[in-house]
Amino acid sequence: MGRIIQRSYWVLGATLTVLLAGAPPAQAHVKKIVVEKKVSPAFDGASFGAAGQYETLAGRAFGELDPADPHNSLITDIRLAPKNANGKVEYIASFYLVKPMDMSKASRLMWQDVPNRGGRITISPAQRNDGDIGLSSGWQGDNSGRTVPADDNDWVTVPIAKNADGSPVTGLVLGRIVNASGVDSRPMIVNANPVPYKPMTLDTTRATLTTHRAETMDGKITEGPAIASSDWAWAKCSATNPFPGTPDPTQICVKNGFDPKLLYQVVFTSQDAYVLGIGFAAFRDVASFFKYETKDDAGTPNPVAGNVAWVISRGQSQSGNFLRAMIHLGFTEDEKNRKVYDGSWPIIAGKRVTLNTRFALPDGAGKLYEAGPEGPQWWNDWPDPVRGLPAKGILDRCTASNSCPKIVEHFGAAEMWGLTLSPAFVGTSTEKDIPLPANVRRYYIPSTQHGGGQGGFNVNPPNAPMCPGPNFGVGMFAANPVPHTETVSALRYHFRNWVMKDIPMPASVYPTLANRNLVDPTKEAVGFPTIPGVPVHAPTGLINPVLDYDWGPEFNYLDGSGVRTKVPPTIKRAIKMKVPRVDADGNELGGVPVVLREAPLGTYLGWNVVAAGFNQGKLCNYAGGMIPFARTKAERDATGDPRLSLEERYKNHDGYIAAVRAAAAKAVAAGFLLQPDADKLIADAASSNVLSPLSSSR
Repeated sequence: MGRIIQRSYWVLGATLTVLLAGAPPAQAHVKKIVVEKKVSPAFDGASFGAAGQYETLAGRAFGELDPADPHNSLITDIRLAPKNANGKVEYIASFYLVKPMDMSKASRLMWQDVPNRGGRITISPAQRNDGDIGLSSGWQGDNSGRTVPADDNDWVTVPIAKNADGSPVTGLVLGRIVNASGVDSRPMIVNANPVPYKPMTLDTTRATLTTHRAETMDGKITEGPAIASSDWAWAKCSATNPFPGTPDPTQICVKNGFDPKLLYQVVFTSQDAYVLGIGFAAFRDVASFFKYETKDDAGTPNPVAGNVAWVISRGQSQSGNFLRAMIHLGFTEDEKNRKVYDGSWPIIAGKRVTLNTRFALPDGAGKLYEAGPEGPQWWNDWPDPVRGLPAKGILDRCTASNSCPKIVEHFGAAEMWGLTLSPAFVGTSTEKDIPLPANVRRYYIPSTQHGGGQGGFNVNPPNAPMCPGPNFGVGMFAANPVPHTETVSALRYHFRNWVMKDIPMPASVYPTLANRNLVDPTKEAVGFPTIPGVPVHAPTGLINPVLDYDWGPEFNYLDGSGVRTKVPPTIKRAIKMKVPRVDADGNELGGVPVVLREAPLGTYLGWNVVAAGFNQGKLCNYAGGMIPFARTKAERDATGDPRLSLEERYKNHDGYIAAVRAAAAKAVAAGFLLQPDADKLIADAASSNVLSPLSSSR
């Protein structure tokens, strides 16, 4: 990690107030940009197609928001944020701009990428060859782990809410520790980063530490023993520094050590109420500045002024959930009522990020007691009778302001099984398909893990994956290799043309109730075969359902905003879910053609099973899996495997190459594979070990 840029919580307020207080009252926006590092030429001086050489500019944008402006007023706690002399709320956002050195060669398309947990993003060589501009800019202001400001990541610095009398805004925060053993203290990790809030006091009588012996997918808890306040401490401890250890608000030390059979859950009161919803406005305003402005208020030129005609926002997983929430809350229009985004691409993202709540945990990924699936997860207005909510949709606000972008979304099997995607397709009643609006295209990449696998054609399966999440466990099956890479390249090609030239995308392709490819998540309904080594009832019981939480009366259940006063929440119900049907091999139906899915070497799963530990036998969060085919009929007969062997399917190596060639032609014809990628896949199959006489069997 690069040099840490120190943040003192209201050094920010003091610094920016000095910087901006002298300015006359004006419409809030990005007031100043500072380029701190320029590399020109970048990428070792390489030249990219007609665009030539590129350069990179890393810096910070200093912005302010009018808390009374309707574009910003729905930000939770913005009225409790400190204000400058103009009555505005200030922030600092990092940015990383990637552009042709000669802007006359630019395509005029700018991709604004959403960093995932602070990770800075650089556009790919293919996009540089197209002359595109890349912008990675900060939005996550919880100042924890990889979102702590540094010179190699992207972040936003936001204020901490205070009551009118200057007293702290307080609230309850939950942290969890799983698969821990021994006397060493443990931090509280949300998904990849630590819990960003600290207790108001290290007095353990002011917090509760409880344990769970078991948890089910639908939220049923088997309680374990409570830990007395005298038997644990906010402290760092170890065998050489035993209980009560050294005081530390980020660690929990248990007097008798952690029991690996138990999950530990702490609830405490914090006063670090970051106004995290400002991240939406900061992300919007940085894009707006580079699209529309010629210079900042100090006269610093916009490095891409006059050369951005189109902006496409793009985010993957957590970052895609950010985009869905951003659109839902209306941050598609700036304070000058200008449409900011021409396109938006939420990738492998089926819910909305939890950002606009007090004491939000945006690092969460859908585990128990993590918010995100509240309110409409669908684009058009659609009834929500199960949760008793009115008919609303994600596009309501941008439709009212005429600022909706063209939208492409794509998903895979892991999002259906592990990341609560189903309501986006069929709502909470699961009785009808929800139609897509004209500005949305949806593509389902079947039988793939989260983000796709490593690709390639190999009879030796990958190693078993780690289940995503802190100490969640390891999968029972090999990782799923089916890639998204080539499909995404084709979608990017079509999306550019749709935005820049209004050339239509390929028609949406995804499983539906109408085509009978969406069914209940049971082995019988899915049609999953009985395969040796697979739990007999799988995948029954392996779906991660949407849990309808009661967060208390101060929470906005439509917007996923406001204040959660019940922590942990009670669970009102588990929402019924649907998943894709599979063929006789156990591979999903109803999606776009993918070569490795069409010429399979095994059963490719959007789910996996935890092999050991506290979560043993449960869904391996959102990891996928693979169960390879036997090489010969004799091998499969010996184990009772109902799936045809590789030799029965393809006969020999040349037969497999022919199958790959046919699958590639099918995908190219449908628009989901570019011909250069098809040629490479065929060459890769030819050089593979699939039924090769020179390769050894598994």
